Amino acid sequence: MRMIAVAGAGLLLGLAGCGNESGAGVGTGASLQGRTYLSTAVTEDGKPKQLVPNSRIRLTFSDDGRLIAEAGCNSMQSAVDTGDGKLSLDKQLAMTAMGCDEPRHRQDGWLSKILTSDPAWKLEGDRLTLTSGGTTISLTDRETAEPDLALDGTKWSLETVVSNDTASHQVGSEKAWITINGERVTGSTGCNELQGKVAQATGKLTFGEIATTRRACPGHAGKLEQTLLSGLKGDVSYQIDSNRLKLRSGANGLDFTAAR
Repeated sequence: MRMIAVAGAGLLLGLAGCGNESGAGVGTGASLQGRTYLSTAVTEDGKPKQLVPNSRIRLTFSDDGRLIAEAGCNSMQSAVDTGDGKLSLDKQLAMTAMGCDEPRHRQDGWLSKILTSDPAWKLEGDRLTLTSGGTTISLTDRETAEPDLALDGTKWSLETVVSNDTASHQVGSEKAWITINGERVTGSTGCNELQGKVAQATGKLTFGEIATTRRACPGHAGKLEQTLLSGLKGDVSYQIDSNRLKLRSGANGLDFTAAR
């Protein structure tokens, strides 16, 4: 995904390095690596802080020593050292370049400042707590908070289109969706209804020809329809992470979220 400079966090191009958990956490063998945590509560100076509606803080500690964080819109990341009970990130974060509304843009900036302030961390079972100044973020392991949804029977709404190193939210994408049931896929391009066949294998879907209704789709609607249908063609890999479905074919792909 394309990365841009973040106000107050800067631009990071090199993400080499690995985490170090010496002296961190609670209890012997406490480890963050390879786990994802979702926020359950945020307080500032002892008072609850309300996040932007329908948003949640998401922290992923990758196996290669990076922290990947989200606050409702863009994704930010950096190499991270978790030693001595602190999250030590490079003071410059890399961030995707998706457009956000102003409340979510401010929330992205707020989270980046917290993460680059060397917050203290504490892990107790599946509960992670970050503390920086008067701010406390309480999180729970993603597998406990939001188990993976089933591929079949879930209505997946299009959220992001990935093309090479760029992720974008196309106009009208919230109207596009798919549902897979066995060997059948149905849905909407945001303009026309669609249906077709799909074969399932472990981590892979193979789409047959997709048929659509014949309503004219001018402008953005036509572009979105073409993009969606291109992503539902032939062999694609898939991954489900909680309420998210990622389809990939080479450097291109489609990201969906489960419809509420």
